Amino acid sequence: MPTRRQFLASLGAGIATASLARALPAQQAMRGMNTGTANVPMNENAYHKVELPSRGTGPSMTNVQRDALEHKIHCQCGCNLDIFTCRTTDFSCQVSPPMHRDVMALVAGGYSGPEIIAAFVKVYGERVLMEPEKHGFNLAGWFMPFVALGGGTALVVALLRRWRHPAAEPERVTELPVNATSDELARIDQLVRRDDA
Repeated sequence: MPTRRQFLASLGAGIATASLARALPAQQAMRGMNTGTANVPMNENAYHKVELPSRGTGPSMTNVQRDALEHKIHCQCGCNLDIFTCRTTDFSCQVSPPMHRDVMALVAGGYSGPEIIAAFVKVYGERVLMEPEKHGFNLAGWFMPFVALGGGTALVVALLRRWRHPAAEPERVTELPVNATSDELARIDQLVRRDDA
């Protein structure tokens, strides 16, 4: 069983490794975006037009609200960004500008945010959402991180309690008084030496 110090050292090393593994690809992707050559292969055929007939009621939201809505829609070029972020940071993307034009057309057609999201989901499927909807099996995606965190915390607490209260040491054997004469002790010593030979 590892000591408390070994456990905490290995736990710290694991957390550091996991955070580096997560941060390094993101830094490389951002470095690639800054130079104009993203490390993500772009799928320019991933764009599909999303359109609905205009209601003729005028724009349904302001530009700020539209931009907030675009933060909820995943760009389909192959990156991990939403439409707004992709079109404003990766100027080589050929997918986010037409998706942005679709959002602007739907806003100008009088459609609300949930209706626009539903239209994009109808065309692209749920992969177009930046976060899963909070119903059905998708609830596991919302609750599993907290369940895993709670389980890990319970495990750490149990291990720390076990280390704090170590198992009881075995009792020391006390010598019993010997009630034998010196002749009896000499005879026992001779018998033991004869058995050893």
